[in-house]
Amino acid sequence: MTSLNSHGIRFAFGTLTVLPVRVTRWDRATARSGMLRAPLAGLVVGVLAAAFGSLALLAGSGPLLAAVASVAVPAALTRGLHLDGLADTADGLGSGKPAEDALRIMKQSDIGPFGVITLLLVLLAQVAVLFELYGRGWAHGALGTVVAAVAARLALTLASRQGVPAARPEGLGATVAGTVPVGRALLAAVVTVALCAAAGAASGPYGALRHGLAVLGALAAAELLLRHCVRRFGGVTGDVFGGVEEAAATAALVVLTFGA
Repeated sequence: MTSLNSHGIRFAFGTLTVLPVRVTRWDRATARSGMLRAPLAGLVVGVLAAAFGSLALLAGSGPLLAAVASVAVPAALTRGLHLDGLADTADGLGSGKPAEDALRIMKQSDIGPFGVITLLLVLLAQVAVLFELYGRGWAHGALGTVVAAVAARLALTLASRQGVPAARPEGLGATVAGTVPVGRALLAAVVTVALCAAAGAASGPYGALRHGLAVLGALAAAELLLRHCVRRFGGVTGDVFGGVEEAAATAALVVLTFGA
């Protein structure tokens, strides 16, 4: 079990980040362990992104540049993998073609108009929210960045649950699809929501509620996209996982702006 946990952590960081972690085992048992630990990878990415944004703000850059830094760091730490998946998913969904043709469009290396527009709007939304949060102080921006990153990777854990099929027989999507038991995925969600709410409690009881709701909002947005993709494509792909992650991150940030 200890060995599987170690391989699972390697899988999570090796597939979800560009950090120098070598994936030494590639099978569905390892994928299950890894996807259960996806929020941990999100925590590390979020902390690094928050550090760059906070340092920029404290150095006098202003909240806009701090927001851009906090959005750029996760993109760099994933080599744009999730953003690319979001764009490909948007192109596949926007094509209006049957599942087989849509999946072929998603595998192409270029990005179509639906992908470009989606990327632009999502990145603008993320920067706009973080600009507002950093405008309230570095702690608000940093915490929002971390919570969004953790919630986004938690969405991947839930998207990997049993009962969600793969659209293709190959690729990362096929490796992780349906690997995580539903009960363990829900337990991961409960624990993550509680921890994010506890972190938000530093700004008072309302802060705890707002940050807990941010994670729930992220999961709701991710679930809507996931179900739509399963209906359209017959299952999930690596691109769909990327789209789910970015949708969750953006939704979490948007929720944090409400009622503040």
